[in-house]
Amino acid sequence: MIDPPDIDTRALAAEVADAWAIDVADLVFLPVGLDGQAWAYRVEGADGARFLKLRRGEFTAAAVQLPGVLRAYGVQQVVAPIDRPSGGTCHAYGDFQLLLYPFHEGGSLWSRGLTDRQWIEYGEFLGHLHAVTPNADVASLLPAETFRSTAGERLRALEPQIETSNLWQRYGAALHRLSDTVDELASRVRPTRHVICHADIHPGNLIADADGPLHVVDWDAPILAPRERDLMFVFSQDFGEHPINARRAELFRRGYGPLDPDEMMLSYYRSERHLDDVAVFVASILNPEASPESRANDLHWLIRIAENVASRS
Repeated sequence: MIDPPDIDTRALAAEVADAWAIDVADLVFLPVGLDGQAWAYRVEGADGARFLKLRRGEFTAAAVQLPGVLRAYGVQQVVAPIDRPSGGTCHAYGDFQLLLYPFHEGGSLWSRGLTDRQWIEYGEFLGHLHAVTPNADVASLLPAETFRSTAGERLRALEPQIETSNLWQRYGAALHRLSDTVDELASRVRPTRHVICHADIHPGNLIADADGPLHVVDWDAPILAPRERDLMFVFSQDFGEHPINARRAELFRRGYGPLDPDEMMLSYYRSERHLDDVAVFVASILNPEASPESRANDLHWLIRIAENVASRS
């Protein structure tokens, strides 16, 4: 979220210092992410920086446990939370839960794009992730794909509040068609093998310094699903300012290995993601507690998606 939570920063810093037995010199709010129930901070200490994630309510068991499991499987790009000296990883703080991570410099690759070497590593990472065979304990952490999206229903529930707006007058018909497309594609997808998917593996969740190694963050919603759930972010023009082209596709395949994704499955996931994002942004804009800056940011992304959808209708 780009709006900070209503929380005492000094008290939070003291809690982090005590829970992880570290020196905390400063706690800096980071206006990143689009999750309305999660916030991020840079934790400054004498021994370096760390990344704090604060969530209202609970993190899923998968968000807490899976990253460490994947690193144990050898998927080294995964950024996993840091264990507390007293045991466990997650720490409760009032109505919130906290996870602390290593901090990696360089920022996300959404705007900068990936270098040739990083496109290869992107492929290597997803190839390795999708090749992991989860044991029963790991599989029990993860929901399985059902192809039953709630995005259309959530958007229809919000429509009475926005149906007279200029935005809905301009894009409403196209978004209704998108909802129908999601339902139609869901009815046609063929069952296939499920793998561990990150489920939000766009360049905004790839962190790197210059041409350095990739660090994969935001493991909030991993899922057992067809590999197209992740590949949708790769083979699309919609995610990041420097999307895939023929050369980048060749580099990605060099890292991933033989690859012939199901185009209908990619279309389903791409359409469902757009519909879900629209529902999320509309709900966020209607939130009476949102700041003008937050609403303006959400409106920017909402219009960007709606223009994209309308141009393809």
